[in-house]
Amino acid sequence: MVPSSVSSVLSSASLVGFSGSRSSVPAVCGSVASLVSCSVAVGCASGVDGFFRGCFPSASVFSASSFGVGHGAFAARSVAFVRALVAGGGVLVSFPSGVCPIGLLPSSSSSRCFSGLGSGSWASLAFSVGLGVQSLVFSPSGVPSGWGFVALGGGWFQFVSGGCQLSLF
Repeated sequence: MVPSSVSSVLSSASLVGFSGSRSSVPAVCGSVASLVSCSVAVGCASGVDGFFRGCFPSASVFSASSFGVGHGAFAARSVAFVRALVAGGGVLVSFPSGVCPIGLLPSSSSSRCFSGLGSGSWASLAFSVGLGVQSLVFSPSGVPSGWGFVALGGGWFQFVSGGCQLSLF
């Protein structure tokens, strides 16, 4: 089930970026895809990225191989992905598979978000929130308190820029 507030955001978006687990694709992803009729951006990984690449063959795909090799290439890819959402006034829709790593906080500094804490999905969300990108998260295990997310029901959360004051330190 997709809350009406999620439907509203997606139907009015001009750009939607998808990210999430490499290992699992929540059943709700199909319903979400049916609500999108705008430009789409997505990463090169399996799982959630692969699912949405299949749904949107004309999506802008951010490939780690375009940014070098190793873990740094994946982080650079994700940074470029979030920056593209900022530039395009986009919305991030994320489907992380687990809880947020302890110590990860929203920041406009990519190096603070992508500091090797173990979850690219949560790091992308932290960077997105730090830059003020409207973000939707499907996370039945919840979201970190203090990040400015509002519960929408059914495992959905929303961050809207200006909804909270984030610390720079």
